[in-house]
This record gives sequence, C-alpha cells and structure tokens, in this order.
Amino acid sequence: MSGVAQLELFQETPFQWRIEKRGDMRVPGRVFASSALLPDIATDEALHQVANVATLPGIVEASYAMPDIHWGYGFPIGGVAATDVAANGVISPGGVGFDISCGVRLLVSQLTDHDIAPRLSALMDSLSQSIPRGMGKGAVWSLGSGAELTGVMRNGAAYAVAHGFGSDADLAGCEDGGTMTGAEPDAVSERARSRGILQVDSLGSGNHFLEVQAVETIYDRVIAERFGLFPAQICVMIHCGSRGLGHQICSDHVKTMVPAMARYGISVPDRQLACVPVE
Repeated sequence: MSGVAQLELFQETPFQWRIEKRGDMRVPGRVFASSALLPDIATDEALHQVANVATLPGIVEASYAMPDIHWGYGFPIGGVAATDVAANGVISPGGVGFDISCGVRLLVSQLTDHDIAPRLSALMDSLSQSIPRGMGKGAVWSLGSGAELTGVMRNGAAYAVAHGFGSDADLAGCEDGGTMTGAEPDAVSERARSRGILQVDSLGSGNHFLEVQAVETIYDRVIAERFGLFPAQICVMIHCGSRGLGHQICSDHVKTMVPAMARYGISVPDRQLACVPVE
C-alpha cells in the first residue's frame, strides 16, 4: 500500500495498482505502472483525475490510467474509460480529447547513427528552423482558403497526400487510411476554424515532440522486420495533434454540455468532465 498524492494505491500485481471507490466514484481506479514510475505520476493531479472520471454515469469496470498518465483536461492524459449506453452511459468531450487525433508516428530511414554522427548538429539546426512549434501560429502548409481547411477536416491525411504532403504508403500506415467517414466540417465553429487554419503541419507545445532516434536493441525480431527496423537505424518519431482547432472544438462542446447536464440530473466534480447521455 502506498500513499500517493493523498490517494491510496493498492498494489494488485507488479504493474497494476487500484484506487478504491470513495465518495461519488462508481467504479475503482486502475493504474498500470511500475513502482519506479509512481513518484513521477504523483507530481501532479492526474491520480485525482482518475478518481474523478470514475464518477461518470454508466462507467464500467474501472477508470483506467496508462503508464504515461499525467495531468490533463478533466480526464488525465493516458486516461481511459468506457460507458455502457444501456445504463445511461455518457459521452464526455474531455474524454474524447481536447487534442483530436493526437498520436505518434514513426518514420524510418535507411541511415545509421554512424552516417549522421558528423552531421547531427546541422541536422538538428535544420529541423529547428523548418518545423513550426510552440504556442500560436506557424504552419508548414499555408492553406489559401477556408475551403482548403474544410478539405483537410473532411478527408484528413488523404487530402494532404493529394496535395503533395505525403504518399499513398503513408496512408497505408494510418488508421482508417487517415480519413474518418462521416466527418461534418460544417459543425465546426468559425472560432475553431480561425485557430486551425494557420497551424496546419505544425508541431505544437505541451508534450508534443519530434525526436531523431537510433534503434538500440531489437526485442522482437518479427515485429521489427514488419516495421523495417534494424540495429543502429535512424528513425524520426513525431507526436502531434490538432492544435488550436481540436482544442476549440472540444471547448465548444463542453460549453454546450455544462448547462445541459442539469436536465439529466448529472453532476461532475470537474467542469471539463461535462457530459450527457450518449442517447
């Protein structure tokens, strides 16, 4: 048993910890992490957010936290929850995410760490100069009109590839080919559009990153071969998402749901967990 951030964690397995139900929690919390990670996890409010998520109507089994858990908006980053529609389960925009389609992509090269060692400083300087990052504006792809942004929102990565930003092979490596059927750009507010149109292909801030990496050890040869990986190989890992566009879309829906909750008799411990029944 360990006291972390004023919440008791009960160890169930070497890598699984339980937060007992208390107060308005409908299910326990369940944290997947090693003992070595716990001190880092306890440095912010993420564990309290795990407990807060456990209060959502219709939540099943547990409020889960992955090993990368850290403080987020309502939900912790790395938090996972499922709700049962048949049991008045809710949908929470904060759970869907303030950073829509945030994810990680690995790009592989045929270079080795020996190949780039003499040029590493110049490489990093070049990447720094060419990749917009941080808060606010900045884009690799400057969209000329709102119609182009609509194309990006409706057709996703396929629209980018059609305009010379990527290849068909990139789409093969993306979930659903990088496009979600049924997307409705007309439902996106003008505020969200204005925030997004000047940020396409930028990296952002927070925990987003671009890293030049070298493969140090192969642990699973079959999977490594599927990814085209070999020892000492240079790869680039990119973590980014929807920037101001996605954040505003989520904020707009939270604003709509906050007053709506009273009609369904729902109260939540954090405004950013605003939710309504799926139905």
